[in-house]
Parts: sequence; structure tokens; C-alpha cells
Amino acid sequence: MPSWLPYVLVGVGGCLGSVTRFAVARYIGGVVDARFPLGTFVINMTASFLLGVVGSIVAARVSPTSEAIRVAIGVGFIGGYSTFSTLEYETHNLLEAGELLMGLANAIGSLALGMVAVRLGVVFGRWWIT
Repeated sequence: MPSWLPYVLVGVGGCLGSVTRFAVARYIGGVVDARFPLGTFVINMTASFLLGVVGSIVAARVSPTSEAIRVAIGVGFIGGYSTFSTLEYETHNLLEAGELLMGLANAIGSLALGMVAVRLGVVFGRWWIT
């Protein structure tokens, strides 16, 4: 892979991931009216699952382009799509507004279910490549 190609792959992947994150968050916000930041939660869970899938496929090196896939999708797209800083900010806002249970549910639920999503993604990715 040429030395400049990873930068292009991360840039294109990150751009697509950011646009997808924006679209998903707006869609969920338009469908569900809740104090709980459901859009960010769904985005982080799907990002965790996708990273598990991509990570397990890349780790198995099933393709000669595994490194390009890892950079474009794992670093670029999923990096642009996931929203850890938004999770932290929204949790802070919930806590500051006195919504202790919502804030804790957001923080703890995102971490716990994110780990489950990563695991499911790894299992799915390994199953898919066998």
C-alpha cells in the first residue's frame, strides 16, 4: 500500500462515518422524543458491533487488503461514526440537570452493552469468515 493511501482511506471513511452518524442521530431524534440520548446510544452500540466484526475479520487476515479494510472502516468510518465524546457530554448534561438515574443508565448501559456489542461483533465476524 502506498504511504499516502492510509490517509486517504481514513479521510474518506471518517467523512462517511460522520455523515452516517449525523443522519442516524437525526432520524432517531425525529422518531423518538425522549430525554434519554437514544441516538448516541444506538450509534455507539452499532459502532461497537461493527468494530468487533471488522476487527475479527482483519485479525483473521482473510483478505490481502485486510490492512486497507482496517484503516478505512475500523479507523476511518467507525472512528467518524462513533460518539464517545458525545456520550460523555450528554451524560454530563443529564447529571447536571439532576437526572441521576438517566445519567448513570447512559454511562453504565453504554459501557456494558457496548462490551456485549463488541463481543457479538467478534463472534459474528469469526462465524462469517469460517
